[in-house]
Amino acid sequence: MSKRDYYEILGVDRGASGADIKKAYRRIAMKNHPDRNPDNQEAEDTFKEANEAFEVLSDSEKRSRYDQYGHSGVEGQTSQGYADFSDIFGDIFGDIFGGGRGGGRSHIRKGSDLRYNLDLSLEDAVKGKTVKIKIPTTVSCEPCDGSGAKPGTKPVDCTTCNGHGQVRMQQGFFSVQQTCPRCQGAGKQIKDPCNSCHGRGSIDETKTLSVKVPAGVDTGDRIRLTGEGQAGVHGGPPGDLYVEMIVQRHHIFDRDGKDLHCEIPISFTDAAVGGELEVPTLDGRVKLKIPAETQTGKLFRLRNKGVTPIRGGSAGDLLCRVVIETPVNLTKKQKEILEEFQTIHEAEGERQSPRRSSWFDGVKKFVDGLRA
Repeated sequence: MSKRDYYEILGVDRGASGADIKKAYRRIAMKNHPDRNPDNQEAEDTFKEANEAFEVLSDSEKRSRYDQYGHSGVEGQTSQGYADFSDIFGDIFGDIFGGGRGGGRSHIRKGSDLRYNLDLSLEDAVKGKTVKIKIPTTVSCEPCDGSGAKPGTKPVDCTTCNGHGQVRMQQGFFSVQQTCPRCQGAGKQIKDPCNSCHGRGSIDETKTLSVKVPAGVDTGDRIRLTGEGQAGVHGGPPGDLYVEMIVQRHHIFDRDGKDLHCEIPISFTDAAVGGELEVPTLDGRVKLKIPAETQTGKLFRLRNKGVTPIRGGSAGDLLCRVVIETPVNLTKKQKEILEEFQTIHEAEGERQSPRRSSWFDGVKKFVDGLRA
């Protein structure tokens, strides 16, 4: 028997609750378990010591005697480092060996969740739409009501584990509880399989669902359809279906949250003397006034022509960036007019092209500095 204080071994106070003692023991046992530390005598000794302490402190009667009389009060009443794990194995060592106790109900499980990627146009994402989707899935078998057994019969207890779903095997100094190899933890066997599902409890099916896409969704948003996932196992509840939105790129607009962006090409004459253009929005066309002397890259904001967020709030804006387009395929007369304009323009110099003049002045100073 260890002569160290049992509370000290587990690292808990004397007033610790049973749950705290169990938690402390679990932490030490998981770290120093012999199966995780082969040929490590120090870990094995620590494991034995913690097991001895837990055996006493987890038993209210033994703990009371230990608190009154110390080690002498429980002398000869411990298993010298290896307790019977039949009551604590499932919840303490289940994650080492897999599985746990009480497998009799483990055969009834909720079905798996499914995910469906739904491609949407920007227009449908902004305005909302009801779409129909086809989902390959499994559904509970109706003739056997998901049990897998032939109608009129029912699964029987597994003959290997007697319906527990777990079998106990001796491993070295202690017994090990593992998932039953015959029933895979279900605890049940099907003697007469259902003719429709052949014992699976579910059948493959393709179903059509209507999905109401709310206005304002964006890529990554998900809609949950409860109970539309895979069928449960052996009569368990079905899983859920998650429809994830993927908004396709638009040929005119780019989306940034609740705002929309677009580029608008304008002629250099409209940029110079001003004009009026028709601009597309998701609600139709609107007129945009271009003031004289507009420079390329200037942003025009059209209020409330963006996206209304799905979670509420005001609509975003449409930001139009103008790009001045240089004319191509000029006629002879157009070239002559432009050459004449260029001659007059150069005479005005800095007054009409301040950015150009400033830039060239900066270039000249930079080059002169390199030569100096």
